[in-house]
Amino acid sequence: MSMIKFNKVSKIYHVGGEEVRALDGMDLEIEKGEFVSILGPSGSGKSTLMNIVGCLDTADEGEYILDGQSIDNYSEDELTRIRNRKIGFIFQNFNLLSRLSAEENIELPLIYQGMRAAERKQRVDEVLERVDLTSRRYHSPMELSGGQQQRVAVARALVTNPTILLADEPTGNLDQKTGREIISLFHELHEAGNTIVLITHDTDIARQAMRSVHILDGRVSEVL
Repeated sequence: MSMIKFNKVSKIYHVGGEEVRALDGMDLEIEKGEFVSILGPSGSGKSTLMNIVGCLDTADEGEYILDGQSIDNYSEDELTRIRNRKIGFIFQNFNLLSRLSAEENIELPLIYQGMRAAERKQRVDEVLERVDLTSRRYHSPMELSGGQQQRVAVARALVTNPTILLADEPTGNLDQKTGREIISLFHELHEAGNTIVLITHDTDIARQAMRSVHILDGRVSEVL
């Protein structure tokens, strides 16, 4: 079953009186449980694609079907709920709150969901163990290495048990060895059944996925 389906999706921006098609009639299908990389150079439409897949933005033309439901049918409140529950975001810059510990950063999405404290603690304990950071739970981001910060970000994405993990250049700020460790973690998560969409400009990273989709000028140029 398709988890993500784009039918002729376009996103149009107007810049200086000119029409720019960030996505141009894109067709794309990602199955449940797949590990797919989206590969393309800067300006190819990767970020726009990520924003639409993650329900952070909407298409101007075409249809986006998420888990069997057209996004057009959802209200803004429902889209917020989907972002909080169905999609786990992992960013290049980690996006951790510096004043909070690793544990508190991970717990935050569950607080937004209104989950009870006891259940929150159990969920946080589980994901800390999963990313091998139990011993660093009380450390602030400034006390963690780049790789450890990204593991906290992965744990925060996992803690809500999302349907999709959406990773935007997750190794971009890491050295090669640490980047390989994070990709290895993604392989473990994929084997555990997670659907993963990895956005990158790095061909070597893209090859690590089960399938690689190349995009150029807002269109799918090839699927490997």
